[in-house]
Amino acid sequence: MALVFVFLYAPILVLIVFSFNDSSSRSVWAGFTLDWYKSLFHNEMILSALGLSLVLALVSSVVATVLGTLATIGINSMSRKSQLIINNISYVPVVNPEIITGISLMLMFVFFGRLIGMRTSLNFGTMLIAHITFNIPYVILSIMPKLRQMDKNLVDAAQDLGCTWMQAFWKVVVPEIKPGIVNGLLIAFTMSVDDFVISYFTAGSTTANLAMRIYAMTKKRI
Repeated sequence: MALVFVFLYAPILVLIVFSFNDSSSRSVWAGFTLDWYKSLFHNEMILSALGLSLVLALVSSVVATVLGTLATIGINSMSRKSQLIINNISYVPVVNPEIITGISLMLMFVFFGRLIGMRTSLNFGTMLIAHITFNIPYVILSIMPKLRQMDKNLVDAAQDLGCTWMQAFWKVVVPEIKPGIVNGLLIAFTMSVDDFVISYFTAGSTTANLAMRIYAMTKKRI
């Protein structure tokens, strides 16, 4: 296991070390410098893309967590057959290749954009909807095990003691599934910041997150 972690993280550590190299070489150390970081923090294009990525990730992960939590509670209250059907549908974005999801969402946005007469239907809003869409299944996957572990009689007991259903939800259900909610939020945020393929097909020509900006930079010498 230690060898696996070394294999995964050694290249990242080497990249971090050489980001302080006084030379542009990635193999010869020429001395310590912070010039590359000064250049980075004066690059408005990169900082703008980073800001957009963080806003996109924050909003999409919060919305996906709220919708995913409500969806998980709804799915958990269904019959076993209905749960199986809905779970299989919700897992499609997880097992589907990202390029298929990205192209499908792009075609859908373009189609509905044409229906309402929009010339350019791809923008930040469509990218946000796409991120929320592919994040919700990860939230469901995180919360469902915690919800199944919870004693279903706790909600009935809370209502017997005078709680309304909403009070029982906030005081009993949410604390019980809180680890799953936090886990789902963190996974959704990470997936959104890291995403390139789906963003590439749904952002349009006027919007670019950090992953797209870095990809565009690799087309020429950095």
